[in-house]
Amino acid sequence: MASSSPRSGIRLVEILRALPEGELNALITRLGVRIDPTKRIDAPSQIARALVQLPDLRDPSRLPQASVELLHRVAEAKGTLVVSTVPPALEPLLARGLMFARGGKGHIELLLPSAHLVQLRTWEGEDPRCMRALLAQASFETTSAIAAHYLGRPATPPIALSLEAAWDVLSVPVLLAEEMAKLSPLERRIVEAVCREGGEVETEELLELEREPLRLRTATGATASRRGVGFALERRGLLIPVHPNRHVVPTEVESILHAAELAILREQRDEVRSFVRGGDHAPRRARFALDPIPLAVALAIAAREPGHETRPGIGTPKSLATKLAARFGREPHEVALAIALSRAIGLWDPSAVSSAAPPGSLTLQELGPLLFRAWRRGGAWDEARTDPEAFRIAAESRDPSPAGVVREMVLEALPELGEGKWIPWESLAEYLKSDPRIPGLGRLLRRWAERTGVEAVEPIEVARRVVQDSLPALGLIDVGEDSADGSDDRSVSLRLTPRGRALLRTSTSSAPAAPTSPDVSKFLDTHVLRVGSQARVHAVIALAPFIEVGRVAESVDLLMAPQTLARALSAGFDAEVLRQRIEAVAPLPETLSRTLAQASVVLGRGTFVPSAGFLWIEDANLRELLRTRRPTAELFVDPSPPAGLIVEAGVDLDRLSRRCRTVGIEIVVDGQVVRARSGPTVRPTPLPPAVRLTPSRGQERASDGKPKP
Repeated sequence: MASSSPRSGIRLVEILRALPEGELNALITRLGVRIDPTKRIDAPSQIARALVQLPDLRDPSRLPQASVELLHRVAEAKGTLVVSTVPPALEPLLARGLMFARGGKGHIELLLPSAHLVQLRTWEGEDPRCMRALLAQASFETTSAIAAHYLGRPATPPIALSLEAAWDVLSVPVLLAEEMAKLSPLERRIVEAVCREGGEVETEELLELEREPLRLRTATGATASRRGVGFALERRGLLIPVHPNRHVVPTEVESILHAAELAILREQRDEVRSFVRGGDHAPRRARFALDPIPLAVALAIAAREPGHETRPGIGTPKSLATKLAARFGREPHEVALAIALSRAIGLWDPSAVSSAAPPGSLTLQELGPLLFRAWRRGGAWDEARTDPEAFRIAAESRDPSPAGVVREMVLEALPELGEGKWIPWESLAEYLKSDPRIPGLGRLLRRWAERTGVEAVEPIEVARRVVQDSLPALGLIDVGEDSADGSDDRSVSLRLTPRGRALLRTSTSSAPAAPTSPDVSKFLDTHVLRVGSQARVHAVIALAPFIEVGRVAESVDLLMAPQTLARALSAGFDAEVLRQRIEAVAPLPETLSRTLAQASVVLGRGTFVPSAGFLWIEDANLRELLRTRRPTAELFVDPSPPAGLIVEAGVDLDRLSRRCRTVGIEIVVDGQVVRARSGPTVRPTPLPPAVRLTPSRGQERASDGKPKP
């Protein structure tokens, strides 16, 4: 491949060769790599071989959770992420040589080498059928064949370094399209046939498509030939086998093939398109979609309240989703979707309060495209399941359904049928049924349901869930109803919102999303802060310990009542810290500034003294006797409050009674006189919180200090 070709990632050896000599030597020392000067490869190449064999990438539990989230964010950016400051989570990755950083003018670029990128395990929110995810789970035989094809020579271990040349081509759409243009007519026919079957076939079906004889059958099924058309597609990375006997076309390849078929499909769909665009299908009443960003921010703040903790990789409790839905006045499925996508983009992670990396470094208006892309990838939400949240399934059992293909079909059909017009669900369903991939998707969904043990659904039912449940919750579609109860699907009409049109338009082009009108944060009154779209995510979430979430609609209101500020001050927050956090979102009003100033005034100071108990003594002379005599003086805190003496910490009841008895004073607990043990104590008796002293007979004294008769 020519050096001038566009590339998505940076190779590990190139990064190591660009490091200063001091940093390279420090990395060698930290990892304990032995450099052999007699080898024909240089030191950076030897270090790279050691780095790709570290187990940290294949076992994320060895890394801090914040560092794992940073790895995922950089991987989603294709290995290069620009940040304003160095994230704290970068240090463990730098120390292990898993990620690198280089400075620029006013920014820092985080680099994840291609050799590390192709080894990362699939995470929540990633498309499980994308090229990177399929390469990461492929067998050594498959990855070595792919690496050898793009290297032009046999691939040698470690295979991750050999795969970098393949990733340079497979991760760039232009180069991938050029590679597909080199296919022979038979190879192109096979990959197009697999795409028509839903992008996935079993080994026996692949052999039937390429008309190869069944050579070998094992316990897992038929074995594909290593010399047929299927293997020719496999070594190019266009058809990747998945254990035990399936072959999947990556999402990137499928999108390129489908683009060539759109012209044919447009001719077949003219009738439906003309019907939708030629008539007025406005419903009698409609449910207008709300922006999902305020709800996502409110949920992220509520998740940090005591009792709402969730564990990474584990589904959100349904009771919590129902409770939050009732609290914010939303439907439970809408809240569940927002929770799943927020967790997938790292909004619930503690690292979200950091301003160094996404999502904390983003503005609120940038969360919308991020949530949409997380849903579109399908790693967190799966409409083919009765319970769509993917986090509820164990990580090793998350077998993805072909619902991602249905999502793409719906997103292509909506702007095609008419932007800004109401589309009857019946017409949209007919439009989707004309797609030649529908029969294959129905077969794949039935097989997937049998494999995973869930109820099978048809592709049109998955599409209905997408347009009537998921997209309205994401703010992309308004839903209109004409029936009395809204239960009849044929009476439902759909319309793309301006937000949806903008997202779909930017997702098909390289241009960034057009920013919405500037919306700054401001205080509506003394204690209500309305958060604007220009606020930074980390600044808003940092307010969670001392605010309450109020109204959540097109924006989110945060309540800063005096009692919440008082709780924050009592929890240890400094008044100046509270002021700085609030002013990072909006300027403080004068009344709230005075409230903070008054709440931070220190009227006095108390000293905490650890103690073992309190000895009640009504007679001031006896108190003075115990406080001043040498045997007992060291047992009490001086000064002590009136009416008694505070017993020093660590003094047990036996020792206290023995010392007090030496000066003629007995200790009474629960009406019983405590007798000191004559021998050594085996186990000290704990001192009650308060004991009352009773003078011994013959030792009672008058107020003048003389014994009573």
